[in-house]
Amino acid sequence: MDEIRNPFAPGAGSQPPELAGRDKILEDARIALQRALRGKPTQSQILLGLRGVGKTVLLNQIEQIAEEHGHLTSMVEAPEGVPLPTLLYPRIHQIIRKLSVIEQAKATAFSAMRALRSFASIFKVETGDFALSVDPETGTADSGDIEYDLAELFVRVGVAAKAAERGWTLLIDEIQYLGEKDYAALIVAIHRMNQKGLPVLFFGAGLPQVAALSGNAKSYAERLFTYPSVGALDQKSAELAIRNPIEEEGEQIEVDALHAIVEKTRGYPYFLQEWGYQAWNTADHSPIDAADVDQSSHKALRRLDDGFFRVRFDRLTPREREYVCAMAKLGSGPYKSGEVAEMMKEPPNKLGPMRASIIKKGMIYSPSYGDIDFTVPLFGDYLMRNWIEANVQ
Repeated sequence: MDEIRNPFAPGAGSQPPELAGRDKILEDARIALQRALRGKPTQSQILLGLRGVGKTVLLNQIEQIAEEHGHLTSMVEAPEGVPLPTLLYPRIHQIIRKLSVIEQAKATAFSAMRALRSFASIFKVETGDFALSVDPETGTADSGDIEYDLAELFVRVGVAAKAAERGWTLLIDEIQYLGEKDYAALIVAIHRMNQKGLPVLFFGAGLPQVAALSGNAKSYAERLFTYPSVGALDQKSAELAIRNPIEEEGEQIEVDALHAIVEKTRGYPYFLQEWGYQAWNTADHSPIDAADVDQSSHKALRRLDDGFFRVRFDRLTPREREYVCAMAKLGSGPYKSGEVAEMMKEPPNKLGPMRASIIKKGMIYSPSYGDIDFTVPLFGDYLMRNWIEANVQ
């Protein structure tokens, strides 16, 4: 079939042709965004899920919805080791500049810009090739306590947004990489927005351990945010994600082929895109049948092994690779830390630092006390296929 017309888009954060099974999350976001503009109390959202389930895609959709409803937006991806002030400074500067051209918000935007100058100075933010052409406001957002200063800065931005009859939506992807103090400060700032009824909302996305990190940072975080779980699609939604894009191109897929794709991918969105992409390219003509899916599966697995899985595996040290392989040998997760230690013939306390390092790299997480699991769907299968069974042979 014509590869140019292939509707599927396997890629990091790529918008799929059919965003199936996520209606409730998007509708809740739409309601929250409109309530915020009216000054009504509302909860921000933090999307939780494994790699490849479509969290970034949802953040992009929420950003679009926010803009449609009168919000200015700031999208940020949190890399490891970058302080929150450095991440937020250029985004907040951009928001304030946009607010400053709105007549009724000029005075409050100027106040917000002075607060931003104070904030940047106290936290030694590198401003690059430009500097703010305003004087800092002494005593505002310059205490050196990021919890206090970030909240004060957010208040100034929120007041300016309210004066402009606009909202500000901050979206941060990969929030598990924020430092503990930075994350606590962000929570405090959003809490302050709620208390003052200012039109500022936060939407985050991260790995499943973020819910626990939120509670550890601030006990009230469980009431401040909702934590929608973004996981594998149910059977109906997974079928729609494959069938609808094919039919919109005027082609067909047989029921057996459709069921085979859902079964092989277990409904995970990234894998659905990969199998759909390969099945389309493999088929000589419409309809795509089960034989096409079977043949394309080898190509899909090879691409996943060489890319999606391999780049993550390569981040691990040799000993860390032994650890995750020991997990895979135990079958399906979650896994008991003690069982992994027993498989490696090591005392559990000796493996603690290694386990913490793998968690920090985002490869595994702890769904409950004493348990661990992979953050990447089907990663255990990859290890069995490429490292464990290959070495046995």
